[in-house]
Amino acid sequence: MTADIMALQPKDRVRQDSAPIALMYRTMGTKAAEEVVGRALGEMTFAISGLSSLVLAQDMTDLSRQMRRLIRMSDQLGMVSLGQVAGDVRACLSEGDKIAFSAVWARFLRVAERSLAIETDLLDQSH
Repeated sequence: MTADIMALQPKDRVRQDSAPIALMYRTMGTKAAEEVVGRALGEMTFAISGLSSLVLAQDMTDLSRQMRRLIRMSDQLGMVSLGQVAGDVRACLSEGDKIAFSAVWARFLRVAERSLAIETDLLDQSH
């Protein structure tokens, strides 16, 4: 029977748009832009942690609004994939599809982790 079980290893491609951050660097200068981007990444990390806590507690009452906020943050930082998957999470919530929500939530966490790692690496390289 174990021969029929296939282990899946999802490989989500994370898309970034460098234009929003490049604009910040051009308009604010390097030091100010680094501070803004660093602070925004910290806020985003904190927001994702809060969202995870809500989901673990099965408290979905404010999750859609919080995801909308995260979409705006993603757009401001050019995190295209993260914003799209957050939108998919909201769609599952509005449809009330718990099975789809579980799958999309797992994808959201993977994309969030990779997106934040990419942005942090880019910020570190600019030093």
